[in-house]
Amino acid sequence: MRAVTIPRFGGPEVLEYTEIEAPTPGPGQVAIDVTHAGVNYAEILFRQGAVDVPLPYVPGIEAAGRVRALGDGVTGLRVGQPVTALTMTMGGGYGEVAVTDARLVAPLPDDADLALLAAVPSNSTTAWLVLGEVARLREGERVLVHAAAGGVGSQLGQVAKLLGAGQVVGTVGSPEKLEKAAAFGYDKVVLRDELTDSVEELTGGSGFDVAVDPVGGGARRASLDALARGGRLIAMGNASGADAVHFDANELWFSGKGVLGFNLGALSGERPEAVAPVLRRAVDAVLDGALRVEVGEVLELRDAARAHRHIETGRSTGKQVLAMP
Repeated sequence: MRAVTIPRFGGPEVLEYTEIEAPTPGPGQVAIDVTHAGVNYAEILFRQGAVDVPLPYVPGIEAAGRVRALGDGVTGLRVGQPVTALTMTMGGGYGEVAVTDARLVAPLPDDADLALLAAVPSNSTTAWLVLGEVARLREGERVLVHAAAGGVGSQLGQVAKLLGAGQVVGTVGSPEKLEKAAAFGYDKVVLRDELTDSVEELTGGSGFDVAVDPVGGGARRASLDALARGGRLIAMGNASGADAVHFDANELWFSGKGVLGFNLGALSGERPEAVAPVLRRAVDAVLDGALRVEVGEVLELRDAARAHRHIETGRSTGKQVLAMP
């Protein structure tokens, strides 16, 4: 099969478009003939060597296509059926065939838009898990989301509203993204650098109940400071590449604030049964029109490096998707 691999760690230029042997499913697994794969920041971390993966490695944590083969013990799916899936436990989305745990596969209608549905498993599932299961968002609470114009940010704003948030504020890194982010369920979008000076005005001096930070660095510190007593900061990435931000336990004690982490890859690998129903809930919300996913650009598989550059330089809005040959 044709695939894009990481033969060595480095910049986007190391991604290699090549031919390799197609994988086959083991017990409890499904092989998918991939038509489209979503592009995510996680795959950039794999390419950079920030995550320990065996080389050469086929990245790709989400993909859509049709069932190619079923491993022993798999029920509820059929060969040829259109599906979308989290492929993050084994990678492989950047290839014409990907194998994943059957529990991380969601069936689709025969007429499903596979380019669109390839952009759902990672970001949309993350949004439901982060806000519903980790932050335990309650109706009427105030929510702050960083990188609001990005793939996961576009989902967090909408899901917060679906879960009953009273106010949802997003931040972006540049003025040209303000209007883009505002279309995804946010009541207000501000520049990230201006957040600290805006919290009192935005919240009436009360602070936010939940802050979701995939950016790290200064945004993480500012997020904790922006929380109300009893507020929860969810750390779920470090797109800024900044050094780790440390919090004093006594500060958390006296302030009554909490810091929680979320890692979709770790959860999918260790507890796929917990991810499965949320994945299907996210897919159903997109199919029903309750949750909007915007695909920013569909590129050919061989152009994966271009997609990585768009994400790394902060130029991307919506979701980058790769189409198989």
